[in-house]
Amino acid sequence: MAKDFSKDILSSINKKTGKTISESSVKKLASGVTSETMQDEAELRKLIKQVSEMAKVKVAESTVNDIVKAVKASGMSSSNMETLMKMMMKK
Repeated sequence: MAKDFSKDILSSINKKTGKTISESSVKKLASGVTSETMQDEAELRKLIKQVSEMAKVKVAESTVNDIVKAVKASGMSSSNMETLMKMMMKK
């Protein structure tokens, strides 16, 4: 992901959530994400929980289930995460 794009995403997330998430905490979390994480349900759930805790935003179990289902169905990899983030930014 382009550096400016990443900062734009972080700024947008902070604005939308009213929370402050540091760039270093996002980088630390992202460094542990692999393509296997995106396809292993237990690891994906763990990642969603970590992001939720970092943002201090509760995520309903039904939403977690929807995210897991969508990610696994799409065959999402780290290479198309930028596309996902662009789609999320439009909402």
